Amino acid sequence: MWTRESRPAKSPGLSRDQIVRAAMEILDAEGVDALSMRRLGAKLGSGATSLYWHIAHKDELMELVMDEVYGEVPLPDPAVTSWEDMVSIFAYGLRTTLSEHPWVISLIGSRPSLGPRAMNLSSRMQQVFERAGFTGPLLDYTLSTVLAFVLGWTGPEIAWRAARERSGLTGEELDAAMKETVHRAARDYPELVKRYDEHQAQDPEVIQALAFDFGLTCLLDGLRVRLAAGKEDNQRFAPPSTAEHDESTKNMM
Repeated sequence: MWTRESRPAKSPGLSRDQIVRAAMEILDAEGVDALSMRRLGAKLGSGATSLYWHIAHKDELMELVMDEVYGEVPLPDPAVTSWEDMVSIFAYGLRTTLSEHPWVISLIGSRPSLGPRAMNLSSRMQQVFERAGFTGPLLDYTLSTVLAFVLGWTGPEIAWRAARERSGLTGEELDAAMKETVHRAARDYPELVKRYDEHQAQDPEVIQALAFDFGLTCLLDGLRVRLAAGKEDNQRFAPPSTAEHDESTKNMM
């Protein structure tokens, strides 16, 4: 879908951009399960035929909204930004954006990110990594490692918030219920109960932010070590050539 031009509107006021914005409003308010082409058409006051003039099916729509979310992640000019600052800005920006659009977590990885906004993000990150000296496999894997960290951290945060909303309990009520459950489950591990009680006394939003910062700092430290190790050492992360792979496969037979 990204290789073809968007069609002009058949009727005044309806465009692909308008359809995408309306879809995101439904997704932000009610999640992925609430979105259908019929529901979207009703919101826009338009029939399904008008929607399909712009978008072939729902899968295309989901690619469009996912790319729209990528466009909300702020990134500065890679020509004047250090790679450490670029990674930090990307990580914090993506975490914030995912929290604002929690439904997108389930889409990332389930379909290709080939839209113009996703491409712009990848290009900017690659530029700053190349300028810093990341080459070969290190260049290939660095952005995916940063992305995996943010998704791995933010996904459980979003899932917990959703579970809390579904429970119908206040934050205090849910905390009290969890405390009782944890005390029972960990009754044979008093050191875990103690750490849990100490942790629960803190502001969870502050603890989550500090823990994210800690993880990102460790990730940056590790990338600095890999960068300093040099091209020859990092070559061990490169995939084998076709000839090497064929020889290895033959020896296993």
